[in-house]
Amino acid sequence: MLIKITAIVTLLLTSSTSFASPSSPLKTATFEQLAQQQAQTAPLQIIDCRNSNFYNGWPEAQQQNGGHIAGAVNIDANWLKTLNTADFQTLLRDKHLKSDLPTYLYCSADKAQQLSSALQNQGYHSLTTIDQPLNNYHGKLIALPHFQQLVPASWLNDLITGKHPRYAPKHGYKVVEVEWGPPAKYLLDHIPGALYVNTNTIESKPWWNKVNNKALAQVIANLGIRYDTTVILYARNNMSAARFANFLMYAGVKDVRLLNGGWTAWSDAGYPTEHLPNYNKTPVAFGKKIPANPQYLIDTAQVKALLKKPVNQQSVVSVRTWPEYIGETSGYDYIKPKGRIKGAKWGHAGSDSYHMQDYLNPDQTMKSGNEITAQWAQWNIKPDQDVAFFCGTGWRASEAFFFAHILGWKNISVYDGGWYQWSANKNNPIAEGTIAPASVH
Repeated sequence: MLIKITAIVTLLLTSSTSFASPSSPLKTATFEQLAQQQAQTAPLQIIDCRNSNFYNGWPEAQQQNGGHIAGAVNIDANWLKTLNTADFQTLLRDKHLKSDLPTYLYCSADKAQQLSSALQNQGYHSLTTIDQPLNNYHGKLIALPHFQQLVPASWLNDLITGKHPRYAPKHGYKVVEVEWGPPAKYLLDHIPGALYVNTNTIESKPWWNKVNNKALAQVIANLGIRYDTTVILYARNNMSAARFANFLMYAGVKDVRLLNGGWTAWSDAGYPTEHLPNYNKTPVAFGKKIPANPQYLIDTAQVKALLKKPVNQQSVVSVRTWPEYIGETSGYDYIKPKGRIKGAKWGHAGSDSYHMQDYLNPDQTMKSGNEITAQWAQWNIKPDQDVAFFCGTGWRASEAFFFAHILGWKNISVYDGGWYQWSANKNNPIAEGTIAPASVH
């Protein structure tokens, strides 16, 4: 029995990230002392252990500005609750952190303590924590250009409870849950006041492309959305919400926002939910001709024209798994051809056609802009190019598109037909097999 208990304890210790007290006392510093160290030539690394929304640019309570210190990577200490040891080690590798470099952490004292403990268990021993408010940092903070359109659950809760948060909508707002099919989960629980959109009403067969503009205009009108209405979207998996975000931006809605982390963020925060459905009672006129921004959705002919440009001026980006990209699988049971659009660059995605781990933190919020930009840059996907994202039918591509928008990229679009429509025509050139990123530079 003693041997069995010992084995169980050993398994528990090795399968989850430890929160034991640090093995050595932690050093503390101020932001001024950090700035002095940064001025030296010796390398160091900085971890912003706050919520990713603050890292992106949202100000914390009682603070004037949000964002992060230049060069800092984001590891929210709260992620440790869901990470086992192997996952944590992978996260550290993905952040390119080195255990032998002096490492500074800034966040609240309790979160810094938790993360420091986990880091020490991974061999990081030169750790210094800063628990001052970020207002005490006098250098320039880095914020995503459009961080306001990727909203925290706390901000949305303040908005719907009448607290008038910073960056509140100027002309009214709608909260909309977007899912495929009837509102089964929506009727069990949803954000108070949220309307519901079934993606079958905004996509059409046979390719699951956007419905015609007249039908799209009717959906938008029935939701009570004008071009100047702020629309806040979420989903159980935010890909479907991002798909509708792309359509709304195409139509001409000026202020489309996505709940960062989607339903998971709302549920994990413990905010109130409701069961009864909500309906907009009176359709409204949009106020502009649809589409006001046709450049956000492109067709097959436009993709072919894009591919004729020099490789450094354009990117047709495959937001699909690596096995999909190289032609090992189509990724879908209803899509038979395998491969990629010839000339497409790999934009990363996730483990399968329903996940986007390469773009998301452990809590399902958007990864840091630096990480997303770096994985694109490796494949010569850059902000000064004309960039069109595609996947199988548009959902994953739309999430990548929206993140590019948050990052301030200008000339971006979604190829609506995606691999499904492209591969159905045997005259469209395709490619298979492994290639190196250097081949698209």
